[in-house]
Amino acid sequence: MAELETRRMGRTEMRPKSLALGAAWLAQGSEAETIEAIHHAIELGIDYVDTYPRHAEERWGKALAGGLREKIYLQAKVSPPGPDKDYSSETTRRSVENSLKQLQTDYLDSVLIHDPIAIEDPLSPGCALDELLKMKEEGLVRHIGLGVRQHEFHRVAIETGHIEVVLTFLDYNLLDQSVAQTTLPLARDYDVGIILASPLGMGSLTGVEPDIETEQRRHPGAKPKAHMMWQWCHERGVNIRHLAMQFCLAAPVDGIVMVGPANKVQVEEAYEAATADVPIEIWRDFEAAFGVRPANVGFNDR
Repeated sequence: MAELETRRMGRTEMRPKSLALGAAWLAQGSEAETIEAIHHAIELGIDYVDTYPRHAEERWGKALAGGLREKIYLQAKVSPPGPDKDYSSETTRRSVENSLKQLQTDYLDSVLIHDPIAIEDPLSPGCALDELLKMKEEGLVRHIGLGVRQHEFHRVAIETGHIEVVLTFLDYNLLDQSVAQTTLPLARDYDVGIILASPLGMGSLTGVEPDIETEQRRHPGAKPKAHMMWQWCHERGVNIRHLAMQFCLAAPVDGIVMVGPANKVQVEEAYEAATADVPIEIWRDFEAAFGVRPANVGFNDR
């Protein structure tokens, strides 16, 4: 069985495998199916496991019981419900303590401040960041991070000097690499670990034919890039999922790639893509068609 590469997560002491297991869709099935998928991911070597409040965290606790917790890095989030998103110290501590209880653990390797409306909300004095720093001193939290799409939020948080991990999504994949010009260089300057989420473009790069009308509604006036890439791969017998995953794994970051499977089968598909070998000839032709290639691929024979 092919093995996943071990990665460095910035200045944290974490050394996870290159592929992480996200929680966004894994609680949609039954509890047994969730636990089966988590167990299979760990069997395949995946050792960075992400959770989310209100997404049945107790299932993760059951899945990691019996000694598996000690074999993985476990990440939770502070993501207050409701439109106002209260990032007060009280709400933050309550969220972390509830995750600890549901996950049946006495510490979390990483806790992300998740999806704030304004970055000042969790970073203001006496709010989420300050409370997480206290919990870090208490040994309940080992590393503090941020999970949000806005690049400007990344910058403000990283420049506090307290953020050790940033989860960015949808902005580094075959369709969009905009974060490479903003957050990624800054993360290198501050030695921040990066989690690249949504390598499959929220379903656009899984191998299922993208819907052109849906794509055009999302990106008015733009060419249906996802469909064009899908068609290019389909005509050549190329697995676009392999291209998408290998592209993200080759990103110039100290960090990992996170997938959000819904079941055991999708865990296997993600692992297969992460350990696949894409011939350089495919990348050469793909770049000629779309102007995209992995950061670690060079064509010296041109």
